[in-house]
Amino acid sequence: MLHNIIHLSLLATLVNALPDVSAKLQASQLRENYDFIVAGGGTTGLTIADRLTEAFPKKTVLVVEYGEIQYAPGIFDPPDTVWGGPGARADSWTFSSLPNPEVKNKTAFVFAGKTVGGSSSVNGMFFDRGSRFDYDAWARAGSPEFDESEHKWDWEGLFPYFKKSVTFTPPSAKMVQDYGYTWDSSAYGSSTPIYSSYPPFLWADNFIARDAWKGMGINVANECAGGDKEGLCWVPTSQHPVTALRSHAGLGHYDAVKDRTNFDLLVKHQVSRIIYRNGTLSGPPLVEVRSLEDAKLFNVTANAEVIMSAGALHTPTILQRSGIGPVTFLKDADIPLVMDLPGVGANFQDHSGPALSWNYSKPGNFSPLPSDMLNPVFAAGAAAEFNKTPARGPYTLAMGNIAIYVSLPNVTANFASIVNKIHSQVNDDTAASYLPATSDSTLIAGYKRQLSVLADFFANPKAPSIEVPFATGTAVRSFILHPLSRGTVRLNLTNPFSQPLLDYRSGTNPVDFDLHLAHLKFLRRMLDTDVMRKYGTLETSPGAKVQSDEALIEHIKDSMTLSFMHPCCTAAMLPRSLGGVVGPDLRVHGTTGLRVADMSILPFQISAHLSATAYAVGEKAADIIIQKWKE
Repeated sequence: MLHNIIHLSLLATLVNALPDVSAKLQASQLRENYDFIVAGGGTTGLTIADRLTEAFPKKTVLVVEYGEIQYAPGIFDPPDTVWGGPGARADSWTFSSLPNPEVKNKTAFVFAGKTVGGSSSVNGMFFDRGSRFDYDAWARAGSPEFDESEHKWDWEGLFPYFKKSVTFTPPSAKMVQDYGYTWDSSAYGSSTPIYSSYPPFLWADNFIARDAWKGMGINVANECAGGDKEGLCWVPTSQHPVTALRSHAGLGHYDAVKDRTNFDLLVKHQVSRIIYRNGTLSGPPLVEVRSLEDAKLFNVTANAEVIMSAGALHTPTILQRSGIGPVTFLKDADIPLVMDLPGVGANFQDHSGPALSWNYSKPGNFSPLPSDMLNPVFAAGAAAEFNKTPARGPYTLAMGNIAIYVSLPNVTANFASIVNKIHSQVNDDTAASYLPATSDSTLIAGYKRQLSVLADFFANPKAPSIEVPFATGTAVRSFILHPLSRGTVRLNLTNPFSQPLLDYRSGTNPVDFDLHLAHLKFLRRMLDTDVMRKYGTLETSPGAKVQSDEALIEHIKDSMTLSFMHPCCTAAMLPRSLGGVVGPDLRVHGTTGLRVADMSILPFQISAHLSATAYAVGEKAADIIIQKWKE
């Protein structure tokens, strides 16, 4: 088996080194029409296109992608590695948000994939799933309106698609002996060429955080991908088990199937808008496409459906350019109204959090450490190790593989007070004051529904409210997994084809700061564990003298990262009466022939990085569409 994997991986390396001639570059290369058109060749969009072309050999699929085919090197592979960071790359969108007044006018730096494969091609490769309570909460947010739908988006409805979406390779016996990896193979399945595995390398100081967390009473979970996610989790990396190269949708859902005669990919083109010729119930819309080479516009016809899969930052702006969105915004933008749908671009969320850092007064003799990569001899040896078969050494490690996920009742004894504050916002009708002033009654009603669901979520001792990942070093950041503040993604009116305007509005709901404060106090406890005392740990930021809640909140604002690059929720799967954009069948409310399938459909954030969920959404979306059109 291993010999076959090695042979195939080497063959794939040779094939991928050749120039790709399968993608289309201009309108003249396209067919007169297609059965399905997918706007966006990212993680979810390519998953859908792969499954549709597989299920319907006689039906045609076109994927329109802004970026190009760029498979190597990955940002964690030699020589373009994490040590230099992603920076401004040709295969990434980079955004700077509007200033955030509640967090000292900070701006968020965000990047997302601008290449075939989307963000799975450029992310941190941290391949985890949310807890069952995340997805069950999605279902609660849509209840009772969605209860009769045949399409269930709770944990039980999604788990089969998580299993289908990835091929997991367990660690070797030596890796288990060296690092203590744990897993449960029943959480995985399939033979999909999207791979996850554990790296055969960890930095020498990795055990410190693990032992500190154990010293806080946090138990090691055997497996966190099976629905239960409370404790210390080992998290797989989205990498090939032999080459340790990044596994992403561009390879697994396009390159592996690009020879299908019914699958066309158009690169270096932008979906400008979708056009309904006779009303939104008249059938699938035309797709207006813009060439990035000469800015010329042309239309492509879909016989069956158009699937928007441009991501949480671009799907809403395509809809807005199409006249589908908030009526007041469209009027200000001088865009003819096609349908008033206030939720388009609303409900914007991301993970954020502050930092805790320390020094050691009695440092251990740890080796190797990331600083060794500055030594040319060590770095050359690391590159040589990576190029072996199978790959090994520091370059096989992306951003790390451990994190803790802890519920609010296990973070603070004060959890009931926080939960009661959230309930009060719903009951005394102050919730609306935390939304943008332009929010209509449906968005307010939807926000109140979300707050009610999240209040119960935070009271659940098994539902995580905080994530703290660690790989190496003397600092950690805590993620607020379920923020209560809501931002917006809007078309840039000065240039509708430029990057959208992102308004994070972090901290506009003050309970977010209560959560950050509880998380930071909890995190400080790790510095008072036996393993930390052994090395003479000294807190450097915020510093041991910073004790008052007011001072700690100032530190939170000073050190906060506004975005951990997990944008979501801008075309939410909620009833239209609650500000939703799509229903459980992913059809845009009030339309025919138009669906959305990407991370914009999430009603609210999850206790995970988004890549694994994006694949699962793609698998489920494809099944929904196949059920609709199977002969």
